[in-house]
Amino acid sequence: MKKKIYSAFLACILVFSSCGEDYLETSPTNAVTEADVVSSTKNAMAALNGIHRMLYSQHNGQQNQGGEGSMKIMMDALGDDWVQTIGTSWWSGEHNWIAHRNATSTTTYNHAWYYFYYRIIANANMLINGLEKATGPETEKKMVIGEALVYRAWSHFQLVQVFGERYDAGKTNNQLGVPLITENTTEGKPRATVEEVYAQINTDLDKAIGMLTGLPTRPAKSHFNAAVAKGIKARVALTMQNWPVAAKMAQEAIQESGATLMSRTQYTSGFNNIDNPEWMWGSKMQADQTNFFYSFFAYMSANYSSTVIRQNPKKINSVIYNQIPATDVRKLMWDPTGASIPAPPSGIKAPYGNKKFLVADTNLSIGDVPHMRLAEMYLILAEAEARQGLATAADHLYRLVSARDPQAVKSTKTGQALISEILFQRRIELWGEGFRFLDLKRTNSALDRTGANHISQWSWVITGGNFKVEPGAKEWQFLFPQAEMNVNKALVQNPL
Repeated sequence: MKKKIYSAFLACILVFSSCGEDYLETSPTNAVTEADVVSSTKNAMAALNGIHRMLYSQHNGQQNQGGEGSMKIMMDALGDDWVQTIGTSWWSGEHNWIAHRNATSTTTYNHAWYYFYYRIIANANMLINGLEKATGPETEKKMVIGEALVYRAWSHFQLVQVFGERYDAGKTNNQLGVPLITENTTEGKPRATVEEVYAQINTDLDKAIGMLTGLPTRPAKSHFNAAVAKGIKARVALTMQNWPVAAKMAQEAIQESGATLMSRTQYTSGFNNIDNPEWMWGSKMQADQTNFFYSFFAYMSANYSSTVIRQNPKKINSVIYNQIPATDVRKLMWDPTGASIPAPPSGIKAPYGNKKFLVADTNLSIGDVPHMRLAEMYLILAEAEARQGLATAADHLYRLVSARDPQAVKSTKTGQALISEILFQRRIELWGEGFRFLDLKRTNSALDRTGANHISQWSWVITGGNFKVEPGAKEWQFLFPQAEMNVNKALVQNPL
């Protein structure tokens, strides 16, 4: 287990499992060594593409382990705005707050965080630490190392958010976080403090931004550029309650990304196309590389004919939906009656069912997966400014909301009332894109599913015997996988 996570040799094997044919023709996967990978920028770029592919590949042969799309589903399943139609199905263990508190579940190791993100880190470390003597253009070397630094920072960020206690800017943050891995090793590492992990995240992002700035246009939106790296730094700063940096990074990401807010027509087209002008970073799917039943859209789309979609379509929290103005295009993303849901044959047309995510071809489970959109940057900018008491917060919020609702008027709220309005906009804008659990945790808010359309018979499995989990409870921390605890004696488990 320890070697699976930390071994650089395994990292080489993993990356090249999906490399381009031009490389594989001359260096078969069963003969690839780390030295081969870092010998040239051409090989290193192939390895980097392998990391990109990991974000939508199946892992461990498990149906619900489809890369970053599966991680997004879990973060929303743990929240209050994502509602299941039936109580027994995929993601029910996460939705009921059971799986992430079970050290032997697939959520904590195989499915989610620990295995997936440390696997990315291992591959990124190989590129970061090994390209000094690689042959090839200097711009390619900078691109590969810069992107690998973003991957390492982003993966550590994802890990520390769920395994550690929340970052609190008013404290020293010496609570235990996660093992900080900047060099691959077969030796188990202890947990660094939350402060130490965030310090390394910011160091990596700052270095990456410097390396990626001024480089030629990235090959595709699956790659990172300086604007996306700044967008990730804006996320990190928001979580750290560093409002000035969050606002600055979000503003620069907006200005430098070249992205524009999508039209109302584009908003209702299924959230499945990376060419959407609002998408800053995403995973591009290929029709000849279908993800079958482990793809994001095999669980979250309204119209693909998988068993889970036919029997358990995903819905929005009815209380939140009912607050969306009728003239807002986002009101069309769900149907309170269920009648207009484009369900597959024999599928349930659930009230408040989702129409946001659609497959373009109902014979295929694929769709491009969004990882960062311009809308999120406006929301970060508005929230960070509002928490500083700046009047420009309402202007930036209006820039987004007016694109969604032609009848919208600029908010006149201030203080906490404006912050609450911005957080409401996050909930309806980013529904299903993997933010809700993390938003609840970073804002130290309670999970509260009461009064909405959550299935009442689930109440007995929700922590505390009801639909609420108070902020600061131990249940907000994932348990570390027991298999890793067994071999890494330096690792300390979270409170059981």
